Amino acid sequence: MPLALLALAVGAFGIGTTEFVMMGLLPDVATDLHISIPTAGHLVSAYALGVVIGAPLLAALTARMSRRTVLIGLMALFVVGNALSAFAPGYDSLLAARFLSGLPHGAFFGVGAVVATTMVGPERRARSVSLMFMGLTVANIAGVPVATLTGQHLGWRATFLGVSVIGLAAIASLALLIPRDHTHAAPAAGLRGELAALRSVPVWLALGTTVAGFGALFAAYSYITPMLTDAAGFAEGSVTLLLALFGVGATIGNLVGGRLADRSMRGTLFGGLLSLAVVLALFPVLMGTEWSGALAVVLLGTAAFVTSSPLLMMVMEKASSAPSLASSANQAAFNLANAGGAWIGGLALAAGFGTTSPAVAGALLAVLGLGVAAVAWAVDRRRGLVGGGRERVVAAHMPRRAATVRR
Repeated sequence: MPLALLALAVGAFGIGTTEFVMMGLLPDVATDLHISIPTAGHLVSAYALGVVIGAPLLAALTARMSRRTVLIGLMALFVVGNALSAFAPGYDSLLAARFLSGLPHGAFFGVGAVVATTMVGPERRARSVSLMFMGLTVANIAGVPVATLTGQHLGWRATFLGVSVIGLAAIASLALLIPRDHTHAAPAAGLRGELAALRSVPVWLALGTTVAGFGALFAAYSYITPMLTDAAGFAEGSVTLLLALFGVGATIGNLVGGRLADRSMRGTLFGGLLSLAVVLALFPVLMGTEWSGALAVVLLGTAAFVTSSPLLMMVMEKASSAPSLASSANQAAFNLANAGGAWIGGLALAAGFGTTSPAVAGALLAVLGLGVAAVAWAVDRRRGLVGGGRERVVAAHMPRRAATVRR
């Protein structure tokens, strides 16, 4: 695989770290800024809102620019947002800085996915996307725990300064490893032409599958700590290590899903969603003991992230005239799934159905995702798009390798 994918993975690592580290720093931020923890929780929402707004908007506005330039610019915006977070004098300014930090998130992954697929042959495109996303999953293993410990010992501002340094390393990697003549601008369709690509029913079915599938994950993962402590019996001090196990499972699932999706995109998607539904449905049993609870965390990460590459590739395929915008919109859908899944899981808890009830709610969402994916398959079959090789990872639509990449 090209070394340029490493540059994308470094950027993904920084983004994954800053996205998830706030959860662990909420008590420290709340104490320092003299606000309540629920109020501090709005800092998580501000970042997610930035992703949802920035993902399609920035991808559309930068469609005519060199993708290499766009990636470097997006990472520069990421560095500025995190640096402003580190020096924010109060809550309102920190809220604004977190929103700014979230703006480049989706567009970076969207444009990065297109760049990754142009670096390899058609038979390895899903795998190349999974290698970029490996930076995000590894962030859950190493980046988030280390950043959380840094914030707890040196102050939360030091964490965001550290993330800014990671962003600078990503900029250097992008400038060094992605050749200038490799990532040409997309065809000049204009903003209206880019947005027109999202009018397709198959595109919205693909995005709906992302919302339901990852909503299933976040319905359970948002409440994984009380499940582990109250149901499985773990001490609170063990939760950080267990969340790193989730990152291990996510990394495994991401890599396996990328490899399998190159062989059968839709088969991998259906298999991943079915596995996720089964794992979540078994959570009430698996959380009965410590060893099976730890196993459940690994299985959750694996089953959920098996679907990440095929979901992204399917969206890109359905909006082939604007793949950067489509894959960026998929990141916005991912964050909607984060918010919606957490809300649905919270409803199950509030209704008194038990500590593991959010996982059961997640299982139902995974089944819903299977249903949406089945409808998408039926629509494609009716249009004659299933079979004959056209279903495989945008091979007929994405440009072939444009230049030799440094290895």
